[in-house]
Amino acid sequence: MKHRKLSADASFTPAVRLRRLCKVFSGASGTVRALNDLSMDVAKGEFAVILGPSGSGKSTVIRIVAGLERPTSGSVLINGSPCPDPGRVCSMVFQSYTSFPWLTVLQNIEFGLRYIGLGKERRCRRAKEFARLVGLEDFEAAYVSQLSGGMKQRVAIASALATDPEILLMDEPFGALDSQTRLVMQEQLLTICEASDKTVLFVTHDIEEALLLGDRIYVCSARPGRIIAELDVAFPHPRTVSLRNRKDFVDRKLEIFHLLRDHYYTQKLEAAYEQRRRRGRQDFRRQ
Repeated sequence: MKHRKLSADASFTPAVRLRRLCKVFSGASGTVRALNDLSMDVAKGEFAVILGPSGSGKSTVIRIVAGLERPTSGSVLINGSPCPDPGRVCSMVFQSYTSFPWLTVLQNIEFGLRYIGLGKERRCRRAKEFARLVGLEDFEAAYVSQLSGGMKQRVAIASALATDPEILLMDEPFGALDSQTRLVMQEQLLTICEASDKTVLFVTHDIEEALLLGDRIYVCSARPGRIIAELDVAFPHPRTVSLRNRKDFVDRKLEIFHLLRDHYYTQKLEAAYEQRRRRGRQDFRRQ
């Protein structure tokens, strides 16, 4: 894939364009600013990764793109226009297991196909095709409640892909898996995405996962989340998990780690300074 510096090309129409997103959550205990002035572009056919620490607002970004949350301010454009119903062009794979446990593998994959007008025979044929794509052809009649965690996520990925979305949204889909299953699922996702032209927006806090899967990485700050770096990933395709052993992969991993670490400590120092400044003002007013 040929990479471009998207934000520098004003004439370029990306699949997803986020501009100056802010999100504030309000509750009984006060307000929390989850996102602050976050902007990014995702090219059509690109595998883009939002990488950042836990609690940085990454999932909030992807939920806003999916239409599950509304931004407090800022804009979301899909294919160059506001999209009042993102569900027509986007499918989402969540971190938790969201397939229906009382349905079989095939019935879960078929479920979303009912809403795009496919007849029963075509739904069954397409469900079988995507069960085979994710390696579940021998478990078509098994109930999801009988499957392992990795197999449940395969069902979720097959269900999301079966409706043929333009954009696949993935919110830490392998976060709950053991390390061995996670590697298998990462490699399988690479194979699926390399064989298609899907646009993917993927959320993770794992640097290795971001480098292995992504064409472009958006590094997100701690809360309130904003993009602090946009990185091209130049490793060639096809990729396998053995890429993690290459020296240039390890070097890039360390580079991103230091970027996140340095920014974290900078934020902590700035917060401590601001707290001292406010206390100083309060002490001055008391005098």
